[in-house]
Formats: sequence, structure tokens, C-alpha cells
Amino acid sequence: MSELEHQIRELCSKAKAASRALAPLSADQKNQLLMEIAEALVRAQDAIAAANDQDLTAGQNSGLSAALLDRLHLNERRFQQMVTGVRQVVALKDPVGEVIQTWVPENGIEMQKVRTPIGTIGIIYESRPNVTVDAGVLCLKSGNVPVLRGGKEAFHTNLALVEVMQGVAEKMELPREIVSFLPTIEREAIPLFCRQETIDLMIPRGGHGLIKTVVEHARMPVIKHYHGVCHIYVHQEADLEMAEKVIINAKTQRPGVCNAVETVLVDESIASQFLPQLVTALQGKGVTVLGDETTSTAAGCALDAPENWEVEYLDLILAIRVVSGLDEALHHLNDYGSHHTDTIITEDETTAEEFLNKVDSATVFWNASTRFADGGQFGFGAEIGISTDKIHARGPMALEELTIYKYIGRGTGQTRH
Repeated sequence: MSELEHQIRELCSKAKAASRALAPLSADQKNQLLMEIAEALVRAQDAIAAANDQDLTAGQNSGLSAALLDRLHLNERRFQQMVTGVRQVVALKDPVGEVIQTWVPENGIEMQKVRTPIGTIGIIYESRPNVTVDAGVLCLKSGNVPVLRGGKEAFHTNLALVEVMQGVAEKMELPREIVSFLPTIEREAIPLFCRQETIDLMIPRGGHGLIKTVVEHARMPVIKHYHGVCHIYVHQEADLEMAEKVIINAKTQRPGVCNAVETVLVDESIASQFLPQLVTALQGKGVTVLGDETTSTAAGCALDAPENWEVEYLDLILAIRVVSGLDEALHHLNDYGSHHTDTIITEDETTAEEFLNKVDSATVFWNASTRFADGGQFGFGAEIGISTDKIHARGPMALEELTIYKYIGRGTGQTRH
């Protein structure tokens, strides 16, 4: 066994042991833990900012794109949002112990279906350091121990954030491993991490290569937080002023996140009316607009063709395609979408409802930016990420999605015949 494998195995084993100390805590005890974490983060803000500056400098020197540097930057506003997010999770109802269902079958045993923690949750993610705290506090509130492996770009920031949370755990006489962190940026750590049988669930957040590696090596269930090739379909009955506003927000408000729009579909009946103003507005915001020959003709300007329709740009780049109507838009989504988040802009309720019912994505919107596909915007507080799987957790993963359940039976001496 290599030194790295030994290190990872020992860390995950300690996390499993820590999960047994965390699981019995009451809702009040967990809330106290989270409030202490929020206050400790505020006290450590300068040290965290210094660590983030170190990562930003390294990122600039290594040639990270502006969008990726933006994802990495834990500025004052995002720091305050992160701390506020911790306090919001405190205010949420603790799902652990909730009785989902009670019934008495013919055998007379009183049965209950009750929410319980999953245990140890491995979370692999990239760039955004606020995920470290969001994931940490959501796991703790739901009675789970997170084992975190962030991207190398945010290594020093993540380490500083984890040290704050671990320090609070020790202060409250809990194992520091109730928040665990893989202190390595070596690529070979990921397959080794995925083979640890002391991890109950693995949640990867990232691109195709990361997801493929995790799925190939995982010895535990995996909930994938895959790339977000999000779409906005502008129907022929759309309010075009609204459509322009929504598209610009969905592309430019934060282009480097998974719920930013990457492809816009426009009905051919309005394309020559709408596309010239849309393309001009987007280019005025610094967006590189891509489109096929039909789109270029309708827009009245030459556009470079997209390499394909399945790219998650995570940058100020947007692909536009002209479609014949709703049916072709739905075919495009089925063929090229990632089943993350898709929006229709229209004033026609019947068409909108057909779109909402037929699009097979984790989140579908009518007349709203794709950027609202977010646990905080749904009222869930912070989130682990956006699941694109078709299992118990789909869309924003918040507290309920981080629990499982068990059956409890209370009998009076029944025996089976």
C-alpha cells in the first residue's frame, strides 16, 4: 500500500468513527455547532482572505480563465453570503428523526418510516471554495460527516475553511474529523478515495472526466452533479424584451457556474426580429455569440459556428440555434441537453405547460432565468449541488436529500407463522 493510499484510508476510517459521535446529537446541539462555525468564520476572515489571495495569485500565474478566477474568488460579498448561508441552515428544520409514515399492517406491529443520516459522504468538487462550507454545514445539520476533496485551485482557501470548522468541533469536544478534508492535490488521490468502503455515498461535482473517474472506481453509491448545458427556448409568443433580459442575466450574471445558460433556442418565426437586438446586446456585455448559418443569417451578422451543441462553456460564450418550433426545441434538448435546467420564455400558457411537462430536466422554468436553479433560491438554504441523476435526490441537494430512512417496528410479542 502506498503512503498516499494509507493516508486516505486512515482519514476515511477516522471520519466513519466520527460519524458515530455526530449522529446522536440533537437538533439543538447541531444548531449550536453551526452557529459557532459561523462566528468562527467571521473571526478568521482575514486569514481566509489571505489564503484565497494565495490561490488567486497561483491561478493567475497558471493562466486560469477569468471565469474560473471568478469562481475561485471569495470576495467580501461572497464571504458574507457564505456566513449568512450557515445561519440560514441553522434556521431550517432538522430532517433527522422525522417520521415520514406510520401504519399498522395485519400483523399488528406498529411500523414507522423515519429519516436518518446517511453516514459518511465523500464530496469531490472544483474551484468554488464556498462549497467547502456549504457542504460542511449541510452534512453536519443532517447528521453526516463530509469528507471533502476540493479542486487544487482553491487548496489553501479550502484548507483554511476546514481548519475553522475543525477548530469549532474540538472546542465543543467533538472529533475534529466530523469535517474531514483530503489534504492533497494529487490526481491519483481520487480513484483511491473512491475505493474507500468506509464512505457511504460519493457526490462528485465537475466535468465529464471527473464524473467518469468517480463512477469507474466507486465502491459506494454515487450521486452525480454533472455539467450544466442549460437552455433557454424563446417561443414565438415570447415577450421579447423579457426574453432579452432573462437571457442576459442567465449568461452574464455569473457565467462560470453550472446553472448559467449555454444555449439559446429561438423560434424561426421571430428570429429575424429578435436575434439582431439580442446579439448586439450580448456582445455589448462582452459575450462571444456562436451560431450556425441559419442563426447568422437571421442575426444579420457572421457568427462562428459552435464546435457542437453539448459544450458547457462556463464563460462569456453563448451558442444560439434557430428552431422550427416547440417540437424541434424539445428534440434539441433531448439530444444535447444535460438534464440540468431549462427555461421557456412565452406568453402562451398551453405551450409553457407542455414544455414544463415534457422537458426531462431536474429543473424547468417558465419566464425565469436558469440562474434560479439553486437551493438558496428554492428556500432550502445552502446546497451540496445540483443532482442530475434520477434517484431520490434530483435538482438542488439540501437537507432532506442528505438523509435516508429506516423502518422501525414496535411489536407486542408477535411471531411469524
